[in-house]
Amino acid sequence: MTIYSINLGIGWASSGVEYAQAYRAQILRSLGMPAKFIFTNMFQSENLEHFTKNIGFEDSEIIWLYGYFTDVKIAGTTYKKDDLEATFSQHPTKKEVSSDRKLIRYYFENQELYINASLYGENQEYVQRVEYVVKGKLIRKDYYSYTKVFSEFYAPGENGLQLCNRSFYNEDGSIAYEEILSNEKSTFVFSNKICYGLEELLEFMLEDLSLTKSDLILLDRATGIGQVVFENIGAAKLAVVIHAEHFNEKNTDEYNILWNNYYEYQFTNADKVNAFITSTERQKILLEEQFTQYTSLHPKIVAIPVGSLEQLKFPEQSRKSFSIMTGSRLAIEKHIDWLIEGVALAQKRLPELTFDIYGEGGERRKLTELLTKLHAGEFIELKGHKQLDEIYQNYELYLTASTSEGFGLTLMEAVGSGLPIIGFDVPYGNQTFVCSGENGLLIERPKGDDRSRIVQAFADSIYEYFTKFKKADAQQYSYNIAEDYKHEKLVERWKDFIEEVLHD
Repeated sequence: MTIYSINLGIGWASSGVEYAQAYRAQILRSLGMPAKFIFTNMFQSENLEHFTKNIGFEDSEIIWLYGYFTDVKIAGTTYKKDDLEATFSQHPTKKEVSSDRKLIRYYFENQELYINASLYGENQEYVQRVEYVVKGKLIRKDYYSYTKVFSEFYAPGENGLQLCNRSFYNEDGSIAYEEILSNEKSTFVFSNKICYGLEELLEFMLEDLSLTKSDLILLDRATGIGQVVFENIGAAKLAVVIHAEHFNEKNTDEYNILWNNYYEYQFTNADKVNAFITSTERQKILLEEQFTQYTSLHPKIVAIPVGSLEQLKFPEQSRKSFSIMTGSRLAIEKHIDWLIEGVALAQKRLPELTFDIYGEGGERRKLTELLTKLHAGEFIELKGHKQLDEIYQNYELYLTASTSEGFGLTLMEAVGSGLPIIGFDVPYGNQTFVCSGENGLLIERPKGDDRSRIVQAFADSIYEYFTKFKKADAQQYSYNIAEDYKHEKLVERWKDFIEEVLHD
C-alpha cells in the first residue's frame, strides 16, 4: 500500500497546498503508512529538494516526474567545484568570482569560450548550475544535485536564443531519455517509447507505478493533469483534496452553479472519485448541499483539517503589550496593504501599537513604499520569512485580510498559540477559527472592496479589541478552539478515512 499525493510545483514561498501536504506527510509517517508526493513541474531555478526539505518533506518521500525515469535520487546539492573543474578538457586561464561569491566564471585559452558556475551552500562550495557560453551565446546549461541531473541545449531561433533539447541522466552519466522542444511543445524520447507532451509523460509514469486497489491517490492540484490522473490510476482509489473556495458565488443562482475552474473537471466527474476532502465542516456541508441541488451525483465528502498542532504553545514570558502580527505570502490577494493602513490608522488612537509582518513575496517592494508613505516604519516592520512556531505566542493579536481561505494554516497556528484574530467574515478559515466577540472580531466585507471602509473597519476593530476585550478570556477561547486540531486527533481522522476508502 502506498498513498500518493499529486501536486504541480513548490517554491521558497510555498502556498497552503504545499504546507498541507507537509502536515499530511507527518501524519502518514506517524501512522507508518508509505507515502509519496509527486511534483510534475519542471524545476530550473533551484534543486527541487531544497524546496521540499525546507518545509519538512523527507527526500525518500518525493517523486519528481522528470526524474522518475532516471536512477538519480532526490537529494541536496553536493556536487563540488573540484568535481566540475575535473571535467574541463583544459585548465582555466582565469577565474572571476562575483562579490556575493554565488557565481564563478572560468576563462580558457580559447577566448571564445567561458563557463559560468552558479554556486550553492553555506560557503558556496557546491555547484548548482553551469552555463557554457561560446562567442557570447549560451549553448548549454547543466543542472546538478549530487551528480549531473539534466542538461539544456540552446540554438538560435526566430526570436533569439531558444531551448531546443533536454537530456536527463542516470547516475553513471548515461542518458536516460531526452526531451525535444519545438514551438513550446515537448516530445519525450525513450529507447522503447515516445511520449508526445507532458500529459503522456505523466501517463507513462502512472502506468509504471502499477497501482493496485491497495493504493490511494490524493489529488491536490489538477490543472492540466486532472484527466490524465483520472484515466490512469488503474485499480487505485482516488480522493480529491479541496484547498480553496470551490465555486463562484457571484455567478451562482438557484438553478446554476459556477464551479471554481480548479475543481470543475473533478466535480463533473465526481462519479469516478471515491471521496472529496474539505478542510472544514462548513465547506463540507455546503458542498454536499450543492451536489444535491445542482447535480444528480452524491459523492462521499469528508472534512479533515489540512494541518495539525503538535502541541499548544504558551508564552514563556508576558506577551508584548499592544503587539500585532500576521504571517502570509506577500501576495496581492493577501491584501497586506489593507492591514498596514488599518494599523497605521489605529495607531493614531493607540500609539503603543506595533505590527510585525512575517513572510516574503512579490509585493514586498510595494509594501515597503507604503510604509514610507505612511511614515509607519517605526511601528510596522516587514520581518521576512521565518519559522513562526515559537513566534506567535509573543504577540497579543493576529490580523488577516484574506478574502477567501479554504482553511488557513496560519490561523490554526495562531489560535494554537492563544492568539485572538481579526479578519473578514468570509468562508471558511476565518469562520472556523474565530467566534466574533469571543476570540476576535469578524468584519463584514464591503461590496466592491471599498478600500477606505475596509481600512476604517480594521482600525476600529483593532481599537475595540485592545480597549474592550478581556485579553485573557479571548486567549483562552482560542486555545479551546485549537484543542480539536491537536496532532493525535488528526492522526485518528486520517487513519479512519484511509481505512474506510481503501475497504469501500
